Amino acid sequence: MTDDTRIDELIADLRRGPLAVRRAATAELGASGEAAVGPIIAAMLDGDNDIRWYAARALVQIGDAAIAPLLAAMRAGEDRDFRRYAMATLTGIGEAAVEPLVGVIESADPDLQPFAAMALCKIGEPAVEPLLRLMQHPDPKTQERAALLLCKMGEPGVGPLTEALEAGRSGKR
Repeated sequence: MTDDTRIDELIADLRRGPLAVRRAATAELGASGEAAVGPIIAAMLDGDNDIRWYAARALVQIGDAAIAPLLAAMRAGEDRDFRRYAMATLTGIGEAAVEPLVGVIESADPDLQPFAAMALCKIGEPAVEPLLRLMQHPDPKTQERAALLLCKMGEPGVGPLTEALEAGRSGKR
């Protein structure tokens, strides 16, 4: 666990350190765990894309603990660059981010849906079953969004989508 003062120092290193210092700060922030999530997201929000890239790498290392705060920050702000880096972070976190991202698709959040869709497509296989479940949603538009995402996913999603549609047509599902 890294204390708040050290986290602030590491964030400062991300902002103005040479390459080797930024890389070391990224690794140490990533190892700092949940305590570093808020300050890292704050740096992403008010930093340039270079800082966002290093911050995103640190958040991927932290993993699960970064998901909810990252989605909350995406909802609260409108900076498209921040949202792109946040989406890349969620993609990097991978399977643990699938259910929260599917929740964004289900809620049809117009601001975040394109980012969530892109992340789910890039995550691939771990998102297939949750999207198949979403195809059973009572809202036809939600079903359509899930089917389109499975299709956009390519090989990992198209086969299961086809099977689900055939099973639905024959009454198996």
